[in-house]
Amino acid sequence: MKKIFCLLLAAALLLGCTACGGPSGSGMRTIQTLVQQDYSLAFRVGDPTKDFVEAALAVLMAEGRVDELATKWFGGRIITFERDSLALEKLDEQPQPRDLIVGVDVNSFPMAYLSRGEFWGFDVELAMAVADRLGWTLKLQPIEKEDVYIELSSGNIDCAWGGIALNEKELADGLYTQLGPYVHNDIVIAARGGSFIYNSLMLSGKSLAMCTTTEAMDALNEDSHLSRRLGQITRLAGGTTECFDYLFSGKCDVVLADTMAIYYFNCH
Repeated sequence: MKKIFCLLLAAALLLGCTACGGPSGSGMRTIQTLVQQDYSLAFRVGDPTKDFVEAALAVLMAEGRVDELATKWFGGRIITFERDSLALEKLDEQPQPRDLIVGVDVNSFPMAYLSRGEFWGFDVELAMAVADRLGWTLKLQPIEKEDVYIELSSGNIDCAWGGIALNEKELADGLYTQLGPYVHNDIVIAARGGSFIYNSLMLSGKSLAMCTTTEAMDALNEDSHLSRRLGQITRLAGGTTECFDYLFSGKCDVVLADTMAIYYFNCH
């Protein structure tokens, strides 16, 4: 039920944000969904760090801080952590000063990315708020999405966030534990709001821009016929923002992107 609610809320947000900011037709719309996934936070099994972070998030949710950040980045309150203003007080032990090392995938715009050499994004700001609430010092560590277990088990990080869809088999095998899911994210083919491309049947011969990440290529391969139907496919090392620049400068017809990035673009 919770996942269905998130899907409906995400769809409403995507439709509503298309009109946010910019000239008419400047937004983006989904043409075809390739992958459906949920973002979660990952922790080592048995690590009390999870309890502290979960409590801090519950308090921030109750105070409206998480909703404030979600509205800033995505145009709506779509984050689904529990709300409890007394969550920190209910802990058996109170947090003591320490470092919180958070692993983030900087290829996950707008959840986590690098801007002028500094970490930024929704999850980065959220991690800052959590660390501040706990009185901890936040340290951010770039990681690859597929290396969550390795980074956690080696002790390089205390937890992993930043637009990470956790590996279901690794979760089932108990290699780590999750907090969430806290938001739903699809990987989609999207077009300009003012284009004449309305559905997947109209993608034949169209040019596509996409990121160079393994995740993007795996998503494209979800539809075995899509690559053959498309025209030119351009893989861009500059990430999602470069793909969007390509789309709106007329260098391609459609892009492969996350719905979270589309929410951000349509509302800024």
